[in-house]
Amino acid sequence: MTTAPRRHRERRSRYAAAAASRAACFFALWIVLMPSAKPADVVLGVLTTALATCASLRLLDPQAGHLRLRALILLAPHFLWQSVLAGLDVARRAFDPRLPLAPGFLECPVDFPRGLTRNTFAAITSLLPGSVPCGETPDALVYHCLDRRLPNVEQLKREERLFARGLVPPQEHADE
Repeated sequence: MTTAPRRHRERRSRYAAAAASRAACFFALWIVLMPSAKPADVVLGVLTTALATCASLRLLDPQAGHLRLRALILLAPHFLWQSVLAGLDVARRAFDPRLPLAPGFLECPVDFPRGLTRNTFAAITSLLPGSVPCGETPDALVYHCLDRRLPNVEQLKREERLFARGLVPPQEHADE
């Protein structure tokens, strides 16, 4: 009996935390984009932030779990380096037509459920050399690869494990 009110409080708390963090991000974006800090601009920014936050919460329900910001920041150099390698790889393939290609699609099973986490992972892996996410199934992301003979799935699974380090799963989050 006491678990239902507790779950309701946890959901309300998660919802409030998501609303606050999204509102802070939207308002920060507004401040960056505005050329001035006139009172009318700030008031309009607050109203716009409130509307954007409401729309965001309605379109993308807050999920259990949260990010480990420090872990994600520590992964940033890795993903930036992968982005540089991706650019060099594509440029190399564009300027050297002798390089063998075997383009095609492949499915990479992922442990992330559909939603924000999976979409974020797909966006990050779009920076990897030679592959780009282009769809999904209930259990996998679909990638277009420049060379299907390469160990694309193995590389994507390594990236999934790295990305997962920056996440706190729902069961850990509930214990905090």
